[in-house]
Amino acid sequence: MKFEYKEKHSFDKRRAEGDKMRRKYPDRVPVIIEKLPTARIMDLDKKKYLVPNDLTIGQFYFLIRKRIQLRPEDALFFFINNVIPPKAATMGSLYQEYHEDDYFLYIAYSDENVFEKNDAENANFQSARNPRKNQPLYLLKVLPLIEKFPTLSTRQSCLHRYFSAL
Repeated sequence: MKFEYKEKHSFDKRRAEGDKMRRKYPDRVPVIIEKLPTARIMDLDKKKYLVPNDLTIGQFYFLIRKRIQLRPEDALFFFINNVIPPKAATMGSLYQEYHEDDYFLYIAYSDENVFEKNDAENANFQSARNPRKNQPLYLLKVLPLIEKFPTLSTRQSCLHRYFSAL
């Protein structure tokens, strides 16, 4: 995904800002979060956040849901390097694994899972690997499972059970 923040600010400026934040606040994670272009939910009022290392991504979901005023039944998905992170993962651990060279953690959000079955088959995503850790992508394991369920609530329940087991 292309992040608007990356396009508006040069790499050197982003890196200097990220480095400054990490030195000034070593117990916090600099995060850039942007909506996917295909998402049908509101934009956030701000895209840059400085969050505690020990905050879980599940807690961060809650904060973002509140900021964009989503109803409890509305879906929200986060993607970090095209992976849906486990809700129990801390922002610090996600930062260690996925931060970019400019010292920011980039998160995309959407109201739907944007990976389509046909695209996955065409690109042979079943053998795709996370380039940082050479692990199978979490999302690709769970896609065939959630497609079997007709309603959004049963899909969310399936996702919750799957990621809780990780």
